[in-house]
Amino acid sequence: MRAAIYYTPPAGSSLAKTANEWLGRNPYDGEATRPADDIRDPLVASPARYGFHATIVAPFRFAENAQLEDIDARLAEFCAAQAAFEITAAVPQRLGAFFALVPAEPSPALDMLEAAAVRAFAPFRARPNEAEIARRRPERLSERQRAYLEEWGYPYVFEDFRFHMTLSGALCDDEAARLNPELEATFSSFDGEALAIDQLAVFLEPEPGAPFRVHSVHRFEKR
Repeated sequence: MRAAIYYTPPAGSSLAKTANEWLGRNPYDGEATRPADDIRDPLVASPARYGFHATIVAPFRFAENAQLEDIDARLAEFCAAQAAFEITAAVPQRLGAFFALVPAEPSPALDMLEAAAVRAFAPFRARPNEAEIARRRPERLSERQRAYLEEWGYPYVFEDFRFHMTLSGALCDDEAARLNPELEATFSSFDGEALAIDQLAVFLEPEPGAPFRVHSVHRFEKR
């Protein structure tokens, strides 16, 4: 089993419904959200497995003696101490080989939230094994990212964190060109809209390769 701490919008929100239909799967209940699509489904299979989200603490195996109940309780405590804030959403952008919904501008509040969460959940995380390190292609990482991978289990933390909500798998240029018009049409109504960052969720992968599901959601409570 692995757990992750993700931002995901409320299940009934317009963004969640639109993104879940785009990906074909709702991570809150694990159900399909539309009929199978032989053209789109292979292009979104990876983000559909993880569920619509932005990574705050990347998926991790449990440290010795760590329990799911402990992780859930720590997230409840963590979120109770956070104040909600907003970012400005942008239409999907291509980040390397994939498309993602990203903020229109940098957000220091997001950066601080991520850094605090990475540190808060480090005691629950087992150190990455050789296979997990190899999967991150360390030869392609910067020296700092390799050090972060060793220490924090994920290379894209702190200075290298970038909030993004993935909407496709890795695409070649022809695939990206085919998908981009439909992506823009689907998500254009969210361009420039305020997106509330007011909750975090525990997502669970019950066994390797299984779809991630929302285990619990905790709202920010600080006023």
